[in-house]
Amino acid sequence: MGEQKATFGYAIGFPIPPCKPTPQREAIPGMQYHQSSRSSDSNRPSVPVWLCLALMASATMATTSTKAADVFVEAESFETHGGWELDTQFIQQMGSPYLIAHGLGHPVDDATTTVTIPESGKYRVWVRTIDWVRRWDASPSPGKFEVHVNGKKLDTTFGTQHATWDWQDGGVVSLDEGEHSLSLKDLTGFDGRCDCVYLTTELDETPPAVDDVLSPWRRTKLGLPEQPVTKGPYDLVVVGGGYAGMASAISAARMGCRVALIQDRGVLGGNGSSEVRVWAMGNIRRGKFPRIGEIVEEFSDQATKSPGTYEEFGDEQKEEIVTAEPNIDLLLNHHAYAVKMKPDSETKQIEHVLALNTKTGEDLRVSGDRFVDCTGHGWIGEWANADLDITDKGRMGMSNMWRWDEVEQAPEFPATPWALPLSMDDFPYPRDHHGQWFWESGFDIDPLGDAEAIRDWNLRAVYGAFNAMKNGDGAADHANAQLTWVAYIGGPRESRRLLGDVVLNQEDVVSKRDFPDGCVPSTWSIDLHYPKQEYATKFPENPFISIAVHDRRVDRSYGYPVPYRCFYSRNVDNLFMAGRCISVTHEALGTVRVMKTCGMMGEVVGKAASLCTLNDCTPRDIYEDHLDDLLELLELPGKARRSTPSASIVIPEDAMEKAGPFGPMSGLDPEKLPGIVIDDRQAKTTGKWAKGQGLKGYVGWEYRYASANSDATATFKTKLKEAGQYELQIYSAPHENRATKLAITVTAPGQDPQTVRINQRDTQGGAIPAGKYFLPAGAEVTVDFSAKDAGGTVHLDAIGWVKQP
Repeated sequence: MGEQKATFGYAIGFPIPPCKPTPQREAIPGMQYHQSSRSSDSNRPSVPVWLCLALMASATMATTSTKAADVFVEAESFETHGGWELDTQFIQQMGSPYLIAHGLGHPVDDATTTVTIPESGKYRVWVRTIDWVRRWDASPSPGKFEVHVNGKKLDTTFGTQHATWDWQDGGVVSLDEGEHSLSLKDLTGFDGRCDCVYLTTELDETPPAVDDVLSPWRRTKLGLPEQPVTKGPYDLVVVGGGYAGMASAISAARMGCRVALIQDRGVLGGNGSSEVRVWAMGNIRRGKFPRIGEIVEEFSDQATKSPGTYEEFGDEQKEEIVTAEPNIDLLLNHHAYAVKMKPDSETKQIEHVLALNTKTGEDLRVSGDRFVDCTGHGWIGEWANADLDITDKGRMGMSNMWRWDEVEQAPEFPATPWALPLSMDDFPYPRDHHGQWFWESGFDIDPLGDAEAIRDWNLRAVYGAFNAMKNGDGAADHANAQLTWVAYIGGPRESRRLLGDVVLNQEDVVSKRDFPDGCVPSTWSIDLHYPKQEYATKFPENPFISIAVHDRRVDRSYGYPVPYRCFYSRNVDNLFMAGRCISVTHEALGTVRVMKTCGMMGEVVGKAASLCTLNDCTPRDIYEDHLDDLLELLELPGKARRSTPSASIVIPEDAMEKAGPFGPMSGLDPEKLPGIVIDDRQAKTTGKWAKGQGLKGYVGWEYRYASANSDATATFKTKLKEAGQYELQIYSAPHENRATKLAITVTAPGQDPQTVRINQRDTQGGAIPAGKYFLPAGAEVTVDFSAKDAGGTVHLDAIGWVKQP
């Protein structure tokens, strides 16, 4: 031990080169880092983000003796995770990805790895962990686990001491130089957490607090080089792999841009992935530009419920669609944690983002000409000092949905004294075996700094509810009940909104304010969530059940065209945004935030980015100087492509058929039927008509119906190009309640009105003949329907004029 030894390190799969200590502040000059605020019971920082099993030992020469040997192991980089899951949601809050034992009350399989001890001796074992219910003074600790070295457990039970992330002392072990096994053994299945394990021969020294993402101490222990690996430059760097990010990347790539798509999870889709299982809402392919939404339709889920099943969300299909694009570099399991601004630019522009590989430990610099923030939380805009807003009070919260099933031999469910103390009257019964979107909390709680606490409160609510079903006053009715899925990845709705040249508000939407750059159709009602009153009374600290309040004045068929100027930053010149962090007010967020609508924003951003690349200009310049070019691109099929932004556009044979202004037609196409067919949407109606799609074989998008003897009327008006004898046809689907003597009156210029009565029950469906008429050319002909004395429900679908030989 007296001789000088070189600093060295180890990591799974690759050697870590000698490294110099990283300076205490910014690792890269000019880098913008986020300092998160979070509730804490101490002044201790949270912990850094690092992502690789890195086994490091170092020996530094002193005058007469050497310093401690040590080994630093990131839990997320264990060789085998067993049943432990990788959680990357809260890196900005606590500094690192970590492993979580999400076993729904049943211990998960061990996570295991091998470590290399650099020299024989006594090592103190430190584990960075948390008692995740202690912040509420709940007990006993639910997330208990053990650490085993060479198959022998340490005396300490972990996850039992700290209300915030901190080091827990595991005692001292004697280890010989060489390889040793290390494992994490879950004891409960109730979300025990491990960030990292640190073994050191410095027996009396506690590891330092590690607050920042990739703190200097952790960077040194991992042996990371001072300069990150660089990728790029790209034409567009997309951060966030939900619907908005996927569509941005695909759209830009198909228009010839070189694209990097950075996603911090191992799957794409965000809230629309198998991890969160929110079915995709928002009508697509309609409005001013019905081609918008075709890309979204390629990867959108077809879930029949929310939460749906794992298979319905097609994680593999989403990845295949993205990786099929040669212009996209997909960076899964990469967490963006900082941006670097261009140092000598006359305007505020991003030069690159830094991203951490959450599985290998690589520190990556991704450079680009333009960036799009699809993080949902507006992280890129925050780090770039973009103008932004966040609603102080009345924000929507985060949901963690869940599912239970009935099985022949259900296992017992452990008692949960640390969960919310619920009886069956304290929560809405999860009918159809689903805990749905309204299991939501975090209203008016910091959606960023306290995100992990919001998620954990939701878990306490779910476990408390199922405990009531299995062990409480619902036990007699739930002997066969089994908890089968709980989302540990939260589904957030609202946090930061980045401000653009237009900040869309509620009045703009409901009054249909016409912007020249209006493009993305928003069809969801203005849907804002609030704590349900009875739960706000029972659980004022943080109600966990929400209610949705809708402003239904939004046009759900054609949609309100959201302007392009909501999709770029007003003060960071090369920053786009798509998704729920776009430039809208809190109220307008209620309509644009659903996933398919967010995806359509990405389609527009991708095409705009290609024009920026072609013209070497900013997103704002597209509106000011190239808007006609953008609107022309929005008329292209989603599968249209070009090799570069200046190349010719190719439309493949499998391009989707263009939809109409009210979306893809679900019924028969009027243009493919005999003669001239006029859909019910073109009729002028009075009185009360309902819409339906239940009886198949209808024309267009739906049909209408009105009660017999009501005052409902409908009028079709037609101008025929050619004079001649025409047969009038009434399209109607048969049903036992249909009108038997529907009055239809035909009026042509210079002719007396002619009234016929038809029987809508006596038909096999399709067109019912309603008489032949000689009609002049170019003159307006009217056909009037009346529900009065109709003898049943009047079915209004379409009329047709068929010229006779």
